[in-house]
Amino acid sequence: MTPKEFIDFIRADWELTAAQEEQFLACDALYRDWNAKINVISRKDIDGLYDHHLLHSLAIARYLLTQPELLERFRTASVLDLGTGGGFPGIPLAILFPEAQFVLCDSVGKKTIVAKAVAESLGLKNVTVVNARAESLTQPFGFVVSRAVASLTDFYPWVKGKFSEGILYLKGGDVVEEIAEVMARHRLRRGSVHTWPVSSWLHDPYYDGKLVIHFEK
Repeated sequence: MTPKEFIDFIRADWELTAAQEEQFLACDALYRDWNAKINVISRKDIDGLYDHHLLHSLAIARYLLTQPELLERFRTASVLDLGTGGGFPGIPLAILFPEAQFVLCDSVGKKTIVAKAVAESLGLKNVTVVNARAESLTQPFGFVVSRAVASLTDFYPWVKGKFSEGILYLKGGDVVEEIAEVMARHRLRRGSVHTWPVSSWLHDPYYDGKLVIHFEK
């Protein structure tokens, strides 16, 4: 998918400003340049930046379209992207939701160098990048987002008590046992965890089995 094809695809669901389009288009050169210095995307997959990274990140936004009340709260929320790596899903979401405030956190310093440089180059005033572990974060957030940084059983304790609205987690594979274990261990109420197949939006074999997992507060 070319940057222009990406823009055309996103326009089907979202009304983008000229500034947002420019930011999305600029991601191509920025990530290629930085990835040559600090590898945050597989070099075999850099040509799939829009197909496999930006679109995957925005699957969270597409899920939110199915939950209008949640979407409205997300638009102006404080959002923690934990384990952001080079800025996914945080940077694409920050472009799409300029009124939300994003904290992109990763414990690996060189990855946060990339995320911070890309955010600054894109002029994203709603993004703060921190090199830290989850345990050290003390501020409250509305939402937590993340892209498959760990099993759910490991991830949930890292963010427990840090959000007031919910978790939107991108993960693939068989997650039934993980969800059941988290619900039992942390006594989550029945019906508070939802899964949404990304393949219902992105009809590419790459997304088979990939999910947005939504933990309600």
